[in-house]
Amino acid sequence: MTDTPAPGDPAMEWRRSSPDIIVYLPRGGDHNDTDNEHFLVFQSPAGDLLAMWTQSSREGFGDNHIVIARSRDGEDWSEPSRIVGPSKGSGELQASWGFPVVSAQGRIYCFYVQLTDVIDTSHSCCGVMGCAFSDDDGHTWAIADPVPMARNRFDHPDPSYPRNWIVWQKPVRDSRGRWMAGYTQSTSLAVRPEPPDGWWSQDTRCWFMRFDNIDEGPDPADIRITWLPHDEEGLSVPYPEHPEISVAQEPSIVLLPDGRLFTTMRTFTGHIWYSVSQDDGDSWHPPEVLRRCDDGEPMRQPIAPCPIYPFEDGTYLLVFHNNDGHVGPYGPRDVMFNRRPAFVAVGTYHATAHQPVWFGEPKQILDTDGVPLGPKGTAEIATYTSLTHWRGQWVLWYPDRKYYLLGKRLTPSLLE
Repeated sequence: MTDTPAPGDPAMEWRRSSPDIIVYLPRGGDHNDTDNEHFLVFQSPAGDLLAMWTQSSREGFGDNHIVIARSRDGEDWSEPSRIVGPSKGSGELQASWGFPVVSAQGRIYCFYVQLTDVIDTSHSCCGVMGCAFSDDDGHTWAIADPVPMARNRFDHPDPSYPRNWIVWQKPVRDSRGRWMAGYTQSTSLAVRPEPPDGWWSQDTRCWFMRFDNIDEGPDPADIRITWLPHDEEGLSVPYPEHPEISVAQEPSIVLLPDGRLFTTMRTFTGHIWYSVSQDDGDSWHPPEVLRRCDDGEPMRQPIAPCPIYPFEDGTYLLVFHNNDGHVGPYGPRDVMFNRRPAFVAVGTYHATAHQPVWFGEPKQILDTDGVPLGPKGTAEIATYTSLTHWRGQWVLWYPDRKYYLLGKRLTPSLLE
């Protein structure tokens, strides 16, 4: 898979990043499948690999739907089946950004942003908390009533307006074994007016939801969620040109050996920021710039996802783009061209350090060579990824230009 394709050939461009595994190549036409993102791969209760993602004809076109595919060997994948959301011409309201929670009881839940007829900030992140669930290992799904969400002062004062929110990562377990997910909240336009400088200056903060009883496999109406942190302020990072605005988004969480939670966030500062919680997310330290080590070089990042994942040996994997928004002729606002190449850095835990995770030398692993593709004409790669350890193999699952869905094996030599 190392042959470089002719630039822009959709039938061959999937080869450009030299993937090891192909999960999905779009078919186009009436399939409404030429945008594929929020790519979350996880193990089913029966031991298969399941891939859940949001699919549409083009991001922002209003036809988002959530699909799922299956693999029994980690190599060959089924055609995806639709969990929820519109098919072409159905007239249904879109469903977006589904994420899975697998209960200890064996029930699989899919939570997602369900669009309603009332819209606040945008079609893509405003909606109620939809819920689908499966009791047969993800083969069939039932759609439940929306799950209630707690509100805060950044929501629209009229409760008939849904919240503006997105979860994009698989949840992790806290120090007491409870599933926990981070989410981005966009401030209602009724609370703060239109962003001054494009969508990237929308007032946003990072928050967390803890599923207190979901391992029991409750009916969706009986799910208990604790909304964190309790200070009702969330995690904020000043927007450089308007410090009264916060741009802190897409938190990714890992559990440290001492029981603390560590989260990374994307911002518009040109760097990754992080925070630490000593009480399972009830409260968080004020966010700071993430560095290689205490007083070390800042970890550069455009406004793009920068997830951190745990390895089984106690180290961590940071996936990021290792630039401050400037790539060739492109600047921080050129998000379709500065979210590349993709790098990884291995992190180690330092119990007595101010920043408890320190990172090794960044290593480039994926790139599109700046060749745009898909209905958006984007050149980004490894945005909205996931990581699995299954049958002895670590695989980074990644969207390529939000078009193809692919996998890269993380071998020891690749991570050296």
